[in-house]
Amino acid sequence: MSGKVKSKTGSEAIGTQGESRFFNRDVSWLEFNRRVLAQAADERVPMLERLKFLAIFTSNLDEFFMKRVGLIKRQVHAGVSVPSADGMTPREQLAAVRALVEELMTERERAYAGLIPALASQQIQIVRYVELTEKDKKAVDEWYRANVFPALTPLAVDPTHRFPFISNLSENIAVLASYPEAGEEASEDEEGAERLFARVKIPSNIHRFVELGDGKKTGGARRYVLLADMIRNNLDALFPGMKIRQHAYFRVTRSAGIQKDDLETLNLLQSVEADLKQRKFARAVRLEIEQDASPVILRWLQDKLNLDSMDVYERTGDVEYTSLFELAGLDRPELKERVWRGVIPPRLSAEAGADKTPANFFAAIRKQDVLVHHPYESFHASVERFIALAAADPDVVTIKQTLYRTSPDSPFIESLIKAAESGKQVACLVELRARFDEDRNVRFARQLEKAGVHVAYGVVGLKTHCKTSLVVRRESKGLRCYAHLGTGNYHPKTAQLYTDVGLLTCDPEITGDLVNLFNYLTGLSAGQRYERLLVAPFNMRAKFDALIEREVQNAKKGKPARIYAKINSMEDREVTERLYAASQAGVKITLIVRGFCCLRPGVPGLSENIRV
Repeated sequence: MSGKVKSKTGSEAIGTQGESRFFNRDVSWLEFNRRVLAQAADERVPMLERLKFLAIFTSNLDEFFMKRVGLIKRQVHAGVSVPSADGMTPREQLAAVRALVEELMTERERAYAGLIPALASQQIQIVRYVELTEKDKKAVDEWYRANVFPALTPLAVDPTHRFPFISNLSENIAVLASYPEAGEEASEDEEGAERLFARVKIPSNIHRFVELGDGKKTGGARRYVLLADMIRNNLDALFPGMKIRQHAYFRVTRSAGIQKDDLETLNLLQSVEADLKQRKFARAVRLEIEQDASPVILRWLQDKLNLDSMDVYERTGDVEYTSLFELAGLDRPELKERVWRGVIPPRLSAEAGADKTPANFFAAIRKQDVLVHHPYESFHASVERFIALAAADPDVVTIKQTLYRTSPDSPFIESLIKAAESGKQVACLVELRARFDEDRNVRFARQLEKAGVHVAYGVVGLKTHCKTSLVVRRESKGLRCYAHLGTGNYHPKTAQLYTDVGLLTCDPEITGDLVNLFNYLTGLSAGQRYERLLVAPFNMRAKFDALIEREVQNAKKGKPARIYAKINSMEDREVTERLYAASQAGVKITLIVRGFCCLRPGVPGLSENIRV
């Protein structure tokens, strides 16, 4: 097939043979994030949840620029012009991304603007500084002088002061000022020596929404002023004796994709630590600046940050949308979704006798495998308890676990440390390259090693993404292995939000496979033989291919032929082509895809039997 393909959003890509078979990965990801934004605009969603979705959308978009846009820009700068599977060159991808991001930013600002009066109707008011009464301004200014002003550091730029480092995702105010002797004739558009550029960083450790008055105590309206709005209306105090000619709110995003090939390093932990230090100074990939900013300020920032016009995104106002998490956390349960409390899996409940001792808990698993479905069934009462009880059980001799992402106050780290300190043999594979969790995982690795846990960092050239634990317990007939395998991270917070399944089992075929897997992950053993587990990159693809082919043969024989799959994202070109072939053979395919999807469903003659 050829010709242009237009998405439901109106975004168009270049019509090529390749493009007609695949969606662009990054455009598809942005469309996924549009679905997050749609929740913020949906009036059926509780009001504070809508604020939270605005914050999530923005946080997602920040990570997209740090990870994906940084990568594409490096390809452009390297002169790469080879089209990707969808037929777009890196330069064309950047153009498509920019057009769609501008569209999404407009939708975000429209959603936020619609929420302001809705919040006010619920006694939550976001007030602009200029709209305050003189009495309120006086109170705000007094609070500012006591709590904000001493923490600010205006940094000027002149021949004796270098352009200050702008940290990733920090909020800033650019200031264009002049000395009194410059006179009124010194326009902000002039290049005269009397002009002063300065940058004021908005402190990251002060709440972005500053509450006015005592509405919380009196039960009246709770009013908030943005910290950035407060600072920009008190700039005179930062530059006494100078004339503030222009100022503009701005925010910078830096690339996060600087990691080296594992093969280039001898010590992965030290390499990741070095990469994290370098990331702070990585190349800027985006400048967000308020509309109608002075052209001089804009040119100045572009020049100092080495950005062109394609990297500049204008925005209205000075709200930092990820800070909306602050307001979303207000104690107004009537404006939020009802909190879901996961139920205790029946097999692990007190009624089943599994709550009294570790022996009772493991006996429940011996009796029958336990399949848990989160967040509907409690993560705490199943997976957390599994590791905590293993750590406390005197009959447990060994605990092994993989950690990809976990919470800052992870109960799993605590349990593993307790187990090691009690004399158990404990091994943990910590994935140091879990995107944007590298720093936390490095700290966890150091903490575990200090406690005597055997820490491994995975396999060269691969990320260890599996979530599994193995517990070896001494019982009357010898050692018995118990295991947990799950689709979600060992992260108590996200386990309350994300839909995942996990299996608690002592099936000897499964636990035997896990013994082999951990031996490979920690000891790099050469033998890779698995009876029940599908382990990428060893046997998973071959099994998927065989399963798809089985349904193709069923369709050809006139038998029922269906494929259902629930996945995080769909990018693998080889699997996509096999699914296209299965569709053409008559197999009915349903894919539930959380994130981006490069497969094009419903294309006549190609994928008309595929539904996403």
